[in-house]
Parts: sequence; C-alpha cells; structure tokens
Amino acid sequence: MTAPLVEVRDLRKVFAARSRLSWLERRRAEIRAVDGVSFDIGIGETLGLVGESGCGKSTTGRLLLRLIEPSAGSVRIGGESVLDLDGTALRQFRRGAQIIFQDPFGSLDPRMTIGDSIAEPMTIHGVHNRAGRRARVGELLTMVGLPPAYYDRFPHEFSGGQRQRIGIARALASNPRFVVCDEVVSALDVSVQAQIVNLLIDLQRQLGIAYLFIAHDLSVVRHISARVAVMYLGKLVEIAPTRTLYRSPGHPYTQALLAAVPRPTPGVVRRKPPIVGDVPSPLDPPSGCRFRTRCPIATSFCAEQEPPLREIAERQFVACHYAS
Repeated sequence: MTAPLVEVRDLRKVFAARSRLSWLERRRAEIRAVDGVSFDIGIGETLGLVGESGCGKSTTGRLLLRLIEPSAGSVRIGGESVLDLDGTALRQFRRGAQIIFQDPFGSLDPRMTIGDSIAEPMTIHGVHNRAGRRARVGELLTMVGLPPAYYDRFPHEFSGGQRQRIGIARALASNPRFVVCDEVVSALDVSVQAQIVNLLIDLQRQLGIAYLFIAHDLSVVRHISARVAVMYLGKLVEIAPTRTLYRSPGHPYTQALLAAVPRPTPGVVRRKPPIVGDVPSPLDPPSGCRFRTRCPIATSFCAEQEPPLREIAERQFVACHYAS
C-alpha cells in the first residue's frame, strides 16, 4: 500500500483569549481551535474538510503549512516532519506545499501586476531567470484559462473569478505536490464556482496535486472530493469516502448538514434538520461529546465520555457512541 502524502496526527492549536467575567474582573482563557485532529491525504487525492463557520477548518489548513504554529501534534508531508523544519529547510518545504486563499480581492497586491504576483514565488525560491519566469507565467496563465497578454495588468482590472484563477496560477508557480484550498469558491457566484472547481479537478489530473479542500458548501465538496472529513468545534466527527458519507452519513451532525442542503426538485418537501441552536462557545465547550447539546439522540453518557473516531463501515470513521 502506498504511503500517504500528508499525515496529520493529534494536531492541536490553542489560542489565548480574554473572557470577561464581570465589569471589574477578567481572566485568561483558552480557545481550543483545533483539538486532536488526525487524517491522511494520498498522492493526488482530494480530502474535503467541511463544517460550520468557526469550527477550525481554515486554522487546520494553515497549521499544515505552518502559517500558524501548532500547539501540539505532528504533520508529515512527503515523509518529512514539517514541524521540525526551520530556516532554509522550511523555505524549501514551502516550494512543494502552497495555499489558495479565500478572498480573491485581498490576496493579491494591488500595486503589483498579476505577472509579477505569479512570478514572486519563483523569485523567492530562485527558480529561472527573469526571462524564464516571464515565460513560465505565460504558461501558468494559459493553464488557468487566461491569456498570457494579461501579464502586465493589475488586479483591479479583473473580476472575482479571474482573480481566483490568478491565485491558482500563483499557487502552482513553485510546482507544489500539495495545495490547501481555503474556501476558494465561497466568495464567487455559483456559475463561477463551478468553473473554478472544474479547473482545480483538471489541474489535479494533469499535475497529480493533492488537495485539502476546505468549504462549507457540501454540494461543492461532493463534486471534487474523494473523501470528506466533517469538523465540529475543533474536532473531526466523521471521515468517509464521499459516496459513503452522502449515501449513509453516520454522525448526527453530518446527517443534519446534509438535510440542510437545498434541494432543486420542485414540490419536494425538505426534511427539517434534526438539530437546533447555535454552536457552543469554544471558550467553554461541552463535556464529553461536543455535539451533545444539539444532538437529537444524546444521552447522559454522552456528557461523561468523549467518543473516539471508530470505524463503523469500510473506511468510514465516526465519533459517536451510538453510530452503527
């Protein structure tokens, strides 16, 4: 069996926060944004990571690339321990691991031409001379569906979808093996979303890139992902092959997310999601199972014992005491 490209074990990130107890008193508190997350991503595979806003999806993606320093855990990419790298070794690692950001407007420097923005990773890593970088940028623009003649234009001259294509080209400039796609379509129109997702799929087939595809839209994740991981309040509650998860979700939270997806069929009455209320504060998460305060099948045992991820079907792992 081929070893996975990305191996994440017990990854944790704790942020310090200040919580007001009264008008006169304050105390320091901790936010466990990512709390014991483990998963693998194979070579050329896409793992979708979904969950409500604030559950820790984007933080997880940034931890893998050490854009944020983890509090604990391990990350290995291509067999190399990412958390042990520093200096030149860390810079070399980042040639092979890149990120596409959510905001296609804020992620580009408005003072730089798009050609210079795409060439910047090559400049930093000393790849090609000036003429070679310009030629490579032309290839990348063509690859993402933009004319090479756009090299000398500035970001304000492009639409949101075009800017996201530019962001993709910049991420590919250093020939990465692994790319974190952080909500890359959430700021785009629905028709443009489909174009960008199809582009990412085509690029993966051509280049063999592995993706961590972070999103909150389950229909988009279904289209691009081989497997899906569901996150709730800093923890993974389910990981399964895409077909398995959408056909027979095992965790009550996953079931609720799928029930909330709009149905395009006229006249079909959509089943009401079986959960109510808001996500608890990460400053004071529930004991035991973190989903128990919104779960329709929770019992007193759920408050006492945190459920581990366990395999309930082939390659389907669920963190629920009563999943079967």
